[in-house]
Amino acid sequence: MAFICSATWIAKPGEEETVRSALEQLSPASREEPGNIYYQAYQSPEEPNIFRIFEVYADEDAFKAHGTYPHFEKWALGQAIPALETRQRDFYETLDF
Repeated sequence: MAFICSATWIAKPGEEETVRSALEQLSPASREEPGNIYYQAYQSPEEPNIFRIFEVYADEDAFKAHGTYPHFEKWALGQAIPALETRQRDFYETLDF
């Protein structure tokens, strides 16, 4: 069963470009991780401070490993997350039918 993370990031006022720039680096690097099936970031055209990230991993261990890679530490923990007002993550598992 695949492990899914649906994240919503809301940037602090004036920090939209900081978050966008970090995601521009983080996204392609995350797609190269072992166990990553899909990683896509989105930005709301109506509310440019709202970003969503849809992530699919082979399993929960692959997702947990995602948070340990240097690119995550640099771009997410070091740049994007400090620029956020809100960070919400929801987790799911695929259904096998």
